[in-house]
Amino acid sequence: TTVEVGAVDEVLTDNAPLALQGALWELDQDIAVLASDETRLVAVIAAFCEALMQRVALRAETAPRLEAFTSGSWRVEADKLAIAGFKPARAAKGGALTMQFKKPSEVVGNHIAKYQSMRLAKMLMAYDFERKLNPFAELGGFIFTFMGDGKPGTGKTTLIQMMAGLLNDYCRIAGYPFRYQNFSIDQIDSYQGKSGQNAKAFIDSVLDPGVIGFGTIDDIDQVAGKRGDRQSSAGQQEVTAVFMGAFAGANTVVRGNCTFGMFSNYPENVDDALRQRAGARFLVDGPQSREDYIDILALLLGKNHSIPLGQHDLFAAQEIKRAVTASFEGYAKPHEAGLLHVWENVQTDVGSLDTLAKLGTYLKAIQQADERFTGRAIKNITDAVKVRAMDCELPDDWMENPDLFLFKPYDEKLTMIKALMTPITVDMVIQEINRYADSEFRYADKSDEAAIEGMVRDFNRQEEAKRRYMAGKA
Repeated sequence: TTVEVGAVDEVLTDNAPLALQGALWELDQDIAVLASDETRLVAVIAAFCEALMQRVALRAETAPRLEAFTSGSWRVEADKLAIAGFKPARAAKGGALTMQFKKPSEVVGNHIAKYQSMRLAKMLMAYDFERKLNPFAELGGFIFTFMGDGKPGTGKTTLIQMMAGLLNDYCRIAGYPFRYQNFSIDQIDSYQGKSGQNAKAFIDSVLDPGVIGFGTIDDIDQVAGKRGDRQSSAGQQEVTAVFMGAFAGANTVVRGNCTFGMFSNYPENVDDALRQRAGARFLVDGPQSREDYIDILALLLGKNHSIPLGQHDLFAAQEIKRAVTASFEGYAKPHEAGLLHVWENVQTDVGSLDTLAKLGTYLKAIQQADERFTGRAIKNITDAVKVRAMDCELPDDWMENPDLFLFKPYDEKLTMIKALMTPITVDMVIQEINRYADSEFRYADKSDEAAIEGMVRDFNRQEEAKRRYMAGKA
């Protein structure tokens, strides 16, 4: 049963007893008019409470000296009630997931993306529900947002299924509530403001500090509009604004209980500022080597055949540590032609990049080649380096037996993680600069080419229209 109670008028803030009296008086009026039976009575009270929470939150936006209240959080243990500023207090529940999960062994290729997804799943599990903070977030090595890009059919959906499956299993063992949400194109609404509301509800649901959250935005180039793009709808522009504010806005607080993954076949069509808010980049390029293609063929064929394997060590190429080391070492030099040219020029000018000054010179040269390479890009690179420094594979035993790590006090978990950290090296920094800058150059090249092709089509249409117009006048 649903009931529309309308806006709440009696929000009196002179003192606490008067505020309570005003709210109860208005609730009494609504009950008298709308609650014709017990079922509707419950609906009226619930609807009134939601409307009251919204009205109080709106009033608080312009009220002074509220930081002490909004920045803290309290929990009434007897009632399981959490008070965190003006956010609605609801019991945190993880929704039942209806998804076909994939095991890590079923993901072929995509070694770095697969490795980082597996580590991120374990990172999330380090979240402390009492402190409402993750030790990895405090140490600066937490991936709050990431972008996975690649051609169609290279395994982006499989990666989502793998990570969601890992988190679902870990949370089930630990007894933690897990919430997975996907924001897709069907949540773009024609009503003004509704798309932004849908995006805000999606963000708030995943950010809920009472759950382990995983939010995905599939085909973000279709969901979030590029600012200034005439082909983007008002709803898509609203979504872009909400995501930008949520991922790196003035009020963004990274607790480390959730992560957001943006996925796209065409990341060059994503707004530049929104794309740069993706702290980590996962290149989802699918199977690459001969061994990868043999492995994926064997995996997808199943076991209902008697075809001999031949001379091949099945799934040996997918052994994660070996594959990841090779993948990272592949970024000792850039891959994109434009960035490789910058790299070679800097190497000629200053020699081997082995000091902070030389690394900074390389970064400045990249910025001169692509003005979109800003301070936020440097932050994303240093965050990725810190993640590499905490390249500590949390043991599977810690996930399977929560008493070994998950249920320990926050400070003890922090100490255990620090013990696994490794020092930052020059090679790490160079590899992460090249990995991030490669992705930006890749997006920029595709974006520029798409814009040029669009202008050529426009000119051709104008020429054809002019020809037909002149032919009609003749």
